[in-house]
Amino acid sequence: MTRKQLRGPRFQRLFPDVYAPAHVEPGLMLRSQAAALLVAGRGVLAGYSAAEVHGASCGDLDAPAEVLLLRPGGQSYRCRGLRVHRDLVDPSETVVVDGMAVTGVVRTAFDLIRWAPGRTEKVVAVDALAHNCELELHDVLRLCSRHLGAWGGRHIKPVLELADSRADSPMETRMRMALWFGGLPPPAVQHPVVTGGRRYLLDLAYPAVRLAVEYDGGHHLTQERARLDLAREAALVAAGWKVLRFDAGVVRNHPRQLAEHVRWELSRRGQAA
Repeated sequence: MTRKQLRGPRFQRLFPDVYAPAHVEPGLMLRSQAAALLVAGRGVLAGYSAAEVHGASCGDLDAPAEVLLLRPGGQSYRCRGLRVHRDLVDPSETVVVDGMAVTGVVRTAFDLIRWAPGRTEKVVAVDALAHNCELELHDVLRLCSRHLGAWGGRHIKPVLELADSRADSPMETRMRMALWFGGLPPPAVQHPVVTGGRRYLLDLAYPAVRLAVEYDGGHHLTQERARLDLAREAALVAAGWKVLRFDAGVVRNHPRQLAEHVRWELSRRGQAA
């Protein structure tokens, strides 16, 4: 393979001396795999990249890959699509996954609580790791005690108090945080409802007044999924439930609007909000 071929139309340059086939969609996983090659022997994948590799995707598709350099000083990297961190890391806090050196699940949670923007996204990261990787929250507190004085450490305990390993998706957590910041009563998470001989799990629910709050994601737009959703909602309505659905635009950009809508419906159904 020549340098001229790499610079041709068949390949895309991700980082210095790291290329991928041009047809491969450049998402967070691809950038993370490229970053692992870039810093091999000098650093590990961390933050959202580590979460992605561990199967707890919680970063945006266009988020930069994140690496944690293991030695102070040394080579620095200034690349588009790459975020570099420098911090103390014990070797026991790193693992190898699919040939890539990454921070372990506990260390990944510790870092994302400190690095993620805003409390909602911090809780989103912990929920994803707890749900998909069986993260034990007390292990994060134990790790924090080993890194007393670490930047951002003050966020650890408040975020862990809000985490819920039952959350099935980052959007579900964002809805729950919208309700929390809106001052509403905490909803039940992944609440089971049995009706018509079928068992359904509701993203969020207020069982006392039979109010469900659900995320309406892009996968719901397929014809088959839409048909199933209609049958599911009909069964819930027949059982006395009201289902509120919110799409990504509302969940991400208008959390107050979401909370006020739920507040109004709770009041209408007789529950103080």
